[in-house]
Amino acid sequence: MIRARDLGEHLPFQTDGDCEIEADYAVVGSGAGGAAAALTLARAGYRVALCESGAWREPADYPSSFFGALRDLCADWGTLFSRGRSLIPVLQGNCVGGTTVINSAIMVRLPGDVLAEWQELGLGDVFGEGAFDRVQDEIEEELGVEPMAGPQLGTSGELMLAALRKLKMEGHAMRRAAPGCEGRGQCLQGCSAGRKSSLNLQWVPETLSRGGALLSEARVERVRIKDGRALGVSGHFRRVGARREQPRKGSRFVIHTKRGVLLAASSTGTAPLLQRSGYRHAALGRNFMAQPGAGILGVYPDAVHMERGTTQGVASMQLRESHGVKLESLSIPLEILAARVAGAGVGHADLLERYPHMAMWAAAVRAEARGTIRPSPLGPSAPPTLRYEPTRGDTQRLRAGILELARLHFAAGAQQVLPGVHGLPTRLGPDQLDLLAAAPLDNRCWTWVLTHLFGGCVMGADKRHAVVGTDLCVRGVDALHVVDASCLPTTLGVNPQLTIMSVARLVAERLANETTNRSTG
Repeated sequence: MIRARDLGEHLPFQTDGDCEIEADYAVVGSGAGGAAAALTLARAGYRVALCESGAWREPADYPSSFFGALRDLCADWGTLFSRGRSLIPVLQGNCVGGTTVINSAIMVRLPGDVLAEWQELGLGDVFGEGAFDRVQDEIEEELGVEPMAGPQLGTSGELMLAALRKLKMEGHAMRRAAPGCEGRGQCLQGCSAGRKSSLNLQWVPETLSRGGALLSEARVERVRIKDGRALGVSGHFRRVGARREQPRKGSRFVIHTKRGVLLAASSTGTAPLLQRSGYRHAALGRNFMAQPGAGILGVYPDAVHMERGTTQGVASMQLRESHGVKLESLSIPLEILAARVAGAGVGHADLLERYPHMAMWAAAVRAEARGTIRPSPLGPSAPPTLRYEPTRGDTQRLRAGILELARLHFAAGAQQVLPGVHGLPTRLGPDQLDLLAAAPLDNRCWTWVLTHLFGGCVMGADKRHAVVGTDLCVRGVDALHVVDASCLPTTLGVNPQLTIMSVARLVAERLANETTNRSTG
């Protein structure tokens, strides 16, 4: 039996008997929210046990291809889809550090209009402007956030910046937690150079150095709730990517907590975990939100090599307030391009040969759609059931963003664009933008991808519609808190990583202060 004195260790997949740990806090999930909360509590002197369903990967072990990233760094080979009138793929990391390992490390501060919305929902006392500014400053400094410049942008980013200036649109180099970025273009499969401040390299190791414990390949199956209070979590070690001759299911583990449980299993994981734990609330699993997007390829006369430079280096907020759309550069690897472009046989091969001359730019929509998230009937090891469908208005927003990106491509010198929209020609020239402007608004015609996920356990003052109250507790259960994007009450219209980290840190700070005050009062 492993007890509190043994904290400070990393416990990967275990098969030698049950594992029990005593700690002050258990934190489920080691991504942006979980790692931020765990480190904040550890710095305050509390013993923290951090549970992660994925494995710990070092930069030297990162795969060299996106195919390898799906195998090693994503759950179930990245096969999670939302269901609706169409199936939309969901991109999330499943490893120590969570999605911070496979995203582009983009750090955008919480917009003031979003904070105002939250304050109207009764969250003003918790998330004041001064508090948010303080923690965002601290996090940016800790993770080495800086704007991309020069070779980091790559030719694709430089082309987009030049086109934005030419059309007199707002545009800027992204600020990223990637100090000394070498522009290898490997963000989506983990930065093998170790330049990205993913949390498996930053906050998780510090949490361990301060006496915390990390359980990896450890899937939490239930929160242990008794008499209206969270007493810990339990689950099983489950090997990630095991070969047939190796056992997939390992030992059972139980974490007994003295002070509380913090959930950060992501917007696709936290609500199903609460549902499996027997918690009931009318809003649990509802209000699932996202900022889905799609991209458009420009084909240029000269080589662009979008695989060189950071994966995402340039953005524009020109359409954020008017259309709820963010524009950004995005490089995609060749194996993804092969599935993205239309055609077959020789024609398809001809398109792929043009890969060095292509640049992908994307539009992300601050969507109005609301979906649901439920645990799989096949058990805790199976992907959850996610239902989500962009509305007609969301599709209009996406169309407006893609149309603007097409104009930018042609302003940058592209010869043609590949819209990837069903019902349109495979390739469009600069005199065919009217076809794109009139593209169908059936969401099945567009190549959506779901990223930037929110909700399922939203917080707010309304007891009927908010799972988490303004006291930061899950309603009806003491010592149980949610510190990931599933608790965010709205979408943001920007990349959410810095906001998730900030919310988690503010919640953990408040818990630490309240506990200190109670113990000394």
